[in-house]
Amino acid sequence: MNEKLHTPAVDMLFDAILSLKNREECYTFFEDIATINEVLSLAQRFEVAGMLYEGRTYLEIAGNTGASTATISRVNRSLIYGNDGYEMVFGRIGKGKKKAT
Repeated sequence: MNEKLHTPAVDMLFDAILSLKNREECYTFFEDIATINEVLSLAQRFEVAGMLYEGRTYLEIAGNTGASTATISRVNRSLIYGNDGYEMVFGRIGKGKKKAT
């Protein structure tokens, strides 16, 4: 994990997120802490990751999400070389198995 990310401020943010009890509380909190575009960008990256995880092509993903190929490539690098955070979450939310890349 990236040690630059581990700060007291980030710990406090993550503790705040972990305290949220349901989706409505998430909407309330994230509307206050981030702009709508920031939340939509995070959601788009997560959607792209899910589609890559399922083995969809860049062309399909771009067409369905509106994400740029640069964003898709960045997310793909995280899936391949990252800390397996996406895979951990997909397993918990019941997303399909990762396809070979």
